[in-house]
Amino acid sequence: MFGDLFEEDYSSVSNNQCGKGKKLKTKALEPPAPREFTNLSGIRNQGGTCYLNSLLQTLHFTPEFREALFSLGPEELGSFEDKDKPDAKVRIIPLQLQRLFAQLLLLDQEAASTADLTDSFGWTSNEEMRQHDVQELNRILFSALETSLVGTSGHDLINRLYHGTIINQIVCKECKNISEKQEDFLDLTVAVKNVSGLEDALWNMYVEEEVFDYDNLYHCGTCDRLVKAAKSAKLRKLPPFLTVSLLRFNFDFVKCERYKETSCYTFPLRINLKPFCEQSELDDLEYIYDLFSVIIHKGGCYGGHYHVYIKDVDHLGNWQFQEENNLITVEQLGQKLLKKMGISWNKKYRKQHGPLRKFLQHHSQIFLLSSDESTVSLLKNCCLQAESDFQSNDQQIFKTLASESLGLNNSNSCPHWFDINDSKVQPIKEKDIEQQFQGKESAYMLFYRKSQLQRPPEARANPRYGVPYHLLNEMDAANIELKTKRAECDSADNNFELHLHLGPQYHFFNGALHPVVSQTESVWELTFDKRKTLGDLRQSIFQLLEFWEGDMVLSVAKLVPAGLHIYQTLKDWGSVCSACGNSEGSELSSCTELGNGGGLEVGGVQIQTGIDCEPLLLNVLHLDTSSEGEKCQQVIESPHVFPSNAEVGTVLTALTIPAGVVFINSGECAGEESWTAIPKEDMKKTFREQGLRNGSSVLIQDSNNEDNSLFTKHGKWTSINKVDWLQVKNLCQLESEKKQVKVSATSNTVVFDIRIKAIKELKLMKELAENSCLRPIDRNGKLLCPVPDCYTLKEAELKMGSSLGLCLGKAPTSSQLFLFFAMGSDVQPGTEMEIIVEETVSVRDCLKIMLEKSGLPEVISDKKEFLYSQDATLKELMISSGDTLLLMEGKLPPLGFLKVPIWWYQPRGPSGHWESHQDHTNCIPSQGRVWRAASTQGAPGNVPAEGSVLYVGDVEISEDAVLADLKTQAMTLHPFLESGVPSPAFLRAWTVESKRPGRLLRTNRQPLKEYKLGRRTEICLEPLQKEENLGPQDVLLRTQMRIPGVRAYAPAVDLVWDTARGWTAGSLRQRVAHFYSLPVEKTEIAKYFPEKFEWLPISSWNQQITKRKKKKKQDSLQGAPYYLKDGDTIGVKNLLVDDDDDFSTIRDDTGKGKQQQLALGKKESREALRVQSSGLLSSADTPGRPRGQEASLSIHVGSFR
Repeated sequence: MFGDLFEEDYSSVSNNQCGKGKKLKTKALEPPAPREFTNLSGIRNQGGTCYLNSLLQTLHFTPEFREALFSLGPEELGSFEDKDKPDAKVRIIPLQLQRLFAQLLLLDQEAASTADLTDSFGWTSNEEMRQHDVQELNRILFSALETSLVGTSGHDLINRLYHGTIINQIVCKECKNISEKQEDFLDLTVAVKNVSGLEDALWNMYVEEEVFDYDNLYHCGTCDRLVKAAKSAKLRKLPPFLTVSLLRFNFDFVKCERYKETSCYTFPLRINLKPFCEQSELDDLEYIYDLFSVIIHKGGCYGGHYHVYIKDVDHLGNWQFQEENNLITVEQLGQKLLKKMGISWNKKYRKQHGPLRKFLQHHSQIFLLSSDESTVSLLKNCCLQAESDFQSNDQQIFKTLASESLGLNNSNSCPHWFDINDSKVQPIKEKDIEQQFQGKESAYMLFYRKSQLQRPPEARANPRYGVPYHLLNEMDAANIELKTKRAECDSADNNFELHLHLGPQYHFFNGALHPVVSQTESVWELTFDKRKTLGDLRQSIFQLLEFWEGDMVLSVAKLVPAGLHIYQTLKDWGSVCSACGNSEGSELSSCTELGNGGGLEVGGVQIQTGIDCEPLLLNVLHLDTSSEGEKCQQVIESPHVFPSNAEVGTVLTALTIPAGVVFINSGECAGEESWTAIPKEDMKKTFREQGLRNGSSVLIQDSNNEDNSLFTKHGKWTSINKVDWLQVKNLCQLESEKKQVKVSATSNTVVFDIRIKAIKELKLMKELAENSCLRPIDRNGKLLCPVPDCYTLKEAELKMGSSLGLCLGKAPTSSQLFLFFAMGSDVQPGTEMEIIVEETVSVRDCLKIMLEKSGLPEVISDKKEFLYSQDATLKELMISSGDTLLLMEGKLPPLGFLKVPIWWYQPRGPSGHWESHQDHTNCIPSQGRVWRAASTQGAPGNVPAEGSVLYVGDVEISEDAVLADLKTQAMTLHPFLESGVPSPAFLRAWTVESKRPGRLLRTNRQPLKEYKLGRRTEICLEPLQKEENLGPQDVLLRTQMRIPGVRAYAPAVDLVWDTARGWTAGSLRQRVAHFYSLPVEKTEIAKYFPEKFEWLPISSWNQQITKRKKKKKQDSLQGAPYYLKDGDTIGVKNLLVDDDDDFSTIRDDTGKGKQQQLALGKKESREALRVQSSGLLSSADTPGRPRGQEASLSIHVGSFR
């Protein structure tokens, strides 16, 4: 099952990870994320439950409903512990609602789960994944609650809060008799079409009268005749809470399709219902209602997404906006604190309160930290609350931070509105509601409350108000457990492993540091908390190395191919260790390497440090020189180490060559070598500027040697090439003088340089340098993945002369993936789209991003290779850039199980098969018929040995089950029950490919997982007359003897061919001749290709001569052009009575004719489509997408009467 593929991500991973090599922990092991700055909890989406989440949040923010539900204790509702007892009456739905509301109020998590609640509804994953109408849910949920609360003090909860009545009257114009009918309602359904707003709709319903006259008279019971009359309706009783359902969905009887009404429909924040009521003598305040919830639908009438705007009546959340003038960066805050107090945060407060960002994050009720932790502002009303968080001598911390974080928003007088979209909760302003008057994203349900309903003062900003003690205790315990788990997880995320290299045990040799004795004795392991300072780390190392004497210098180092290289010396002992973990060297290694030495001298040798002088290990090739000084025709290859910032000319000095030419290998593929000479003016450039990396090859030629035969006499060099080029096309949708340019490059040229040159030569805007990328173009003109700017052409595997597209948008970074995806099926995928995501993103989040990109609502989706672990990252699943993901509707079996569609296969006129009288229109065995053995002789016909394949049902089975188990389970399906097949041994199993039998599954006792069926495999079962035991070398073929003179074949007969002696045409001809008792030389055979309606004769004289060995090699029928396999049809011709060369039948001629007509029809369709795309056809002529059948919504409730 994958019912939670679209469930919101409820876990987090620390942003401070030590290097890329650190193993990622599975998100499922981490506790849920805490609440965000709003201090309100969302609800996770189970796949299609956004409509449920919106309604539940509305009920939760109806305090009177929430507290009435909380007032029902365990003595009335029962308890969860007794729910499995047979005689106990546990009202599970109200209990689950109580717990959910308590979690939304008190549990410190970003989003609550409704899984237990939907389980109490009796819903399966199907219901959880299927979206329904929220108006329908509102009525069904209220009905379920009324049923659940029968016999309790809350039996009238729904009736008390939401029940109202309407009085319908008809007044006779003759006798003035009034006919009345009262109607109950829990919600008012109002029209949207041709109505300007809610008040206009209520006026039409409850003020205007409908007159019966002329041809439409009313029959008065008192007058006993047809008379003129007037019909009207009024609101008789108003509930405390008024629910209004907007009829946005209508049916177009002309087009015969549903549509959504998206016209402007206004509704007031406060409404006076007095004009619409029957009794108007009460005080005006009795008729005033305030809007407090708006459920919004985004999408069309066949799908979409729900979220809700809610007014926080009790001010439970932090209603705060991040205004631009109310922000300050964390760095600026630290600097101002240092300036004002004369000491840095780390030195004075870090040991007690942690790093500044961590302190601000832990006090989210006071400070509002941005998502990227770069800016901070002060939340409202936090002064008094914050005082208690500090000791008296630390009051200056708060005062400084508060003063430097700028002012507060005066928001007490404003209504507090929030947009709750599943897990996410964001504050909004009251004026934002007007944006939901019209459009595809517009109001769908409105909730009003009487303005006279006042909340008690003690409920304001008090989430514990009204919550029963047992739920308070449960939530307190859960919060303690969450806090403990987060602390453990935080500690685990912040511990990192250090490799400590001891300076005295290293010496500088050949450009890098190397251990004097061995690597094992020179390295110490240390695990440390990166939140601590470098001073703490230094102290820990002193304690670890008790033998150390004198001072100690710590440096960040990294193992490179040349040895150990020092990048940075650590000096600021007050800084945290994470700064060391973020250095460039450590990012490229699996763990942080710390070098320990006396300043810049190791073993008395002065060494260079830093990224600029990182040692490069190069392979240098040059001609050997004899002792007499003469050059031999032998090339010497030797490794040499040079600093990255050294000039290329130093390689000549290292080889004591006074003057020469330096060549670098510009081979584009592995194993290919193509050398490019470095011009004299570039000899002053550094190795890094020339694009050389560790392992690069450099060839040196003495300038006195003018003979270039060196590059042709030896097989591993090809030629000396001059600078080549790449073609860059302008695909930025911006006008330029040229559509494409050629850019000179070598295999070591960096992609960034090519992109900048292309922008300059195309004379495009300079701004494109920050927002463009290069994408290879394949032979079909398709744009491939963008190439990272930091890659060389060799690293990007780009060949010289290839085409690149200059496109808008940045290329993915080294930690990101560029993915293609399409909606549809594996047979008919939809339009391909592109996304860029982090490689650490989870499957669930990736699917959410793809759906948002495609503009589709929340649907059930899946990758073609099914991704069971929704919390697993794309990196863990080894998904790489350029992969294509296919999203399909469907439902997965549990992990380790297969859902196998079963087909019934019956060859036409079989020999050796069970046969019954059948309804040949659908190939289902008739009721009550017994299968009998078919005779070997059948009526002749022109139909090759194909059969009917009929889908009969699905079988869910474990991957560890054997093939016989699958057959046994399939025999319980309807057609097999009637077939009379004695046992699974009388069934032959095939895979289904293109609605035909494909691969034959031979061994009954072989586990299914060993067949490597895949999760999209379909199986067809063929009934047999007797048990079959095929060997591993046996091939099952359908043979048909050709009938002379009539272009037809006798019925098919199964033939088993032993291929132990080879898959040769001669061997097959002998087997067929022996089977039909014919002379081998008078037997001719051909394979039938049903998809082409063609026969291909199989000749034993077909031979292939290889070019190298010049030996004759007999063709294998497994290869081209026959590709012979189990189940293929073999036509047999007896040359004694039929010497015609033709194997085809009349059916083949008909089939080829239909294929030609189909090809012609497709051509005409493409032509028509081209005309339609040109705008010559109206869009109204385009047929709509077929819609699936809508499923009903229900909630299962036990009986409590």
